Amino acid sequence: MAEDDVLAAARARAAEVGVVPVGSGAGAALRFLASVLEARAVVEVGTGTGVSGLWLLRGMRSDGVLTSVDFEAEHQRLAKESFTEAGITPQRVRLIAGSALDVLPRLTDGHYDLVFCDGDKQEYGQYLDEALRLLRPGGVVAFDNALWHDRVADPAQRDGDTVAIREVGKRVAEDETLLPVLLPVGDGLLLAQKA
Repeated sequence: MAEDDVLAAARARAAEVGVVPVGSGAGAALRFLASVLEARAVVEVGTGTGVSGLWLLRGMRSDGVLTSVDFEAEHQRLAKESFTEAGITPQRVRLIAGSALDVLPRLTDGHYDLVFCDGDKQEYGQYLDEALRLLRPGGVVAFDNALWHDRVADPAQRDGDTVAIREVGKRVAEDETLLPVLLPVGDGLLLAQKA
């Protein structure tokens, strides 16, 4: 899917600071998901320079608010530029600088329609725990990099990131309260709807 100038500029900022944003396929899937859910409240772990946030906001309701958490305040400053260029009003985006595992526990239980995780891969299991608390019934948790450069499917790959992503995939598949799907877009997008 072709991206517009605003997304292209956000990607250029990402390249400058060494951030790897979601691909356009994963972005389009997130926009679609936010739209189908009629999302009013979304949490994003990993603001980056605003690429995934732009996709999410474009799918959310016009009164929807994106809460985005990132450890790097400089990345969030660049994301704010991206959102401003896109004409998104400041009240639609709540940027919180800090560790996701410090911030997520302070957010409201059962309040969110969608939780998108693209932060520290080794924290994915803890993000899942938090997401299940944060999501309303019918809400969806999404994990980027679910295939992790084709390493997840290879049992010989035992590095920390790969193992953590593999474990989250297994937990999601085995949890009877979740309806999962793995989309082969970009580096893999794992979605799970909460019952």
